[in-house]
Amino acid sequence: MDALTLPRADSTTYLIHLFGTGLDADDRFVVERFRSLADGDIVPVDARGRDAKGRRARRRTVVSLKAVEKLRPARDEIIVATGLSRSGGLQAWGSRATGLFVERRQRR
Repeated sequence: MDALTLPRADSTTYLIHLFGTGLDADDRFVVERFRSLADGDIVPVDARGRDAKGRRARRRTVVSLKAVEKLRPARDEIIVATGLSRSGGLQAWGSRATGLFVERRQRR
């Protein structure tokens, strides 16, 4: 019998990928959020829904370095924070979005 080691439901496992110069170069970052679907698609998330005039709100938000360091993705969420003045930043992948804990061998 194979023991399948999955994270517990209350675990906070996530993957951080630093790209470019990382978080050292900027003080302000543009944050975009994406959702990983079960079929493998990645779609952008409208965090704020609609604005006061009924138009679709912007998906991007500008936050400080301190706020970026505190970002924690949900299990099926991907967060991309890119610096405003340089192209460095980070990607935070939730445990389900990484695909690391998915059983690849499927029985038929």
